[in-house]
Amino acid sequence: MSEIDQQIGHKIKAKRKKLGITQAYLSKKLSISPTYLNLMESGKRKIDLDLLLKIASELNIDVSDISKKTNTNLYQNLMDLLGDNIFENLDITNFDVKDLVNTNPSIAKALVKLGDNYKKKNQDIVSAVENISGKIIDSRKNSFPGEVVADFIQEKENYFPKLEEFASNFFNKIQINNRVGYSSICEYLGNKHGIEVKDVVPDEKKPFTKQFDKVKKIFLVSDYLNLETKKLYAGAQVAQLEAGNIIDEYLDSFLFPSEESRKLSKVALLNYAGAAIIMPYKSFYEECIRQRYDVELLQNTFAVSFEQVAHRITCLQNPKMKGIPFHMLRADVAGNISKRFSLSGIEIPRYGGACPRWNIYKAFTMPGKINAAVSKMPNGEKYVCIARTVEKGVGKHGMEKTLLSIGLGCQVKYAKDFVYSDTLNLNDKKTETPIGVNCRTCDRMDCQQRAFPPLHKKFDIDLNKRGISVYVAD
Repeated sequence: MSEIDQQIGHKIKAKRKKLGITQAYLSKKLSISPTYLNLMESGKRKIDLDLLLKIASELNIDVSDISKKTNTNLYQNLMDLLGDNIFENLDITNFDVKDLVNTNPSIAKALVKLGDNYKKKNQDIVSAVENISGKIIDSRKNSFPGEVVADFIQEKENYFPKLEEFASNFFNKIQINNRVGYSSICEYLGNKHGIEVKDVVPDEKKPFTKQFDKVKKIFLVSDYLNLETKKLYAGAQVAQLEAGNIIDEYLDSFLFPSEESRKLSKVALLNYAGAAIIMPYKSFYEECIRQRYDVELLQNTFAVSFEQVAHRITCLQNPKMKGIPFHMLRADVAGNISKRFSLSGIEIPRYGGACPRWNIYKAFTMPGKINAAVSKMPNGEKYVCIARTVEKGVGKHGMEKTLLSIGLGCQVKYAKDFVYSDTLNLNDKKTETPIGVNCRTCDRMDCQQRAFPPLHKKFDIDLNKRGISVYVAD
């Protein structure tokens, strides 16, 4: 029985109950036994197309309404939440969670929002105690606004057509070739808005990356930054001056829980517009197709950074020029995920780190080198994933930079269009890396790297035997 069949069964049950129709009544209409209908609704019997069409007709719904895949992001967010220790005695299984997401997605969303608020308040309490005591209790500060930004970007599928149009129009004003120069944007800011752009070395006691003085019309950019980042910031400054109404329109379409999360999302959209200016949609899309998403080659073509290219690749969702649906994430050496987005269908954890088997973490063992792998999720889905470390921070002697890992991937069915697949044997199962989302939600019991017991399996210790890990007795 496939996962899709299970999802359809859940949705038929939800639609039937919503209409107040009994199993006995519907089974009679379908000329099947109530037992058989019950098995279908519980995901234990396959549903052929003819029967599915009959069910859709009797329930007066479109087939697409019940055949759509589970909202994987919502499912994973809820699984992450329920992985908290406070829920461990409730014996909630992944099947229960999937059933809730399929039958009552609004309730699932409400629970995730409640979980966010719970974690935010816990962090607020920690911060308050730290301020009073003067002692650091937990270095992990409130990440809630960042999670909201990720939700906002995910809901819009990381594609904002009005900002793309704005960026293309701007590019056409200053274009010379594919490469939008930093000096060209600075010159435009001066000619159009009377703004002087200055590259300066910040005072060590008052460090900054950029500062804009509206009154004096001076835009200061730190010389500690590389040219790629300076160019992005300059493009974002143009967007701040000329695309504010467009950005506010997008922000108004989303319910933000706080002003802080709204402002952070505005920063994300300004940077989105900046990236669209220096990597204009049409030419970037055409180069992606021509170069088969070779990230390093695209870096050279547009004179941008590895992370900028990886992020921009996920934005290619114009229906007329649609790219491969990728996922992208960014993690630090502690495993914290600071950027996450998925169109590929892969589930990325909302809270904490991901599975240690993901190659985004392996990349730290080979800095600066691209690691390509075929990753297989417990549900059988396979992904071609690449990961590479990048350095971020102050470009100055004596100042240590931050090492981050950037992950990018797509479903294996797109492998022929993704250049990094050329070095992988897609037909050899031995080369596949079995991965999960994280330990609490992973079904794999044969993993030596399991750090926590799985949520779906009751945990017990057998003093007389041990399996592959302390959390697995057999």
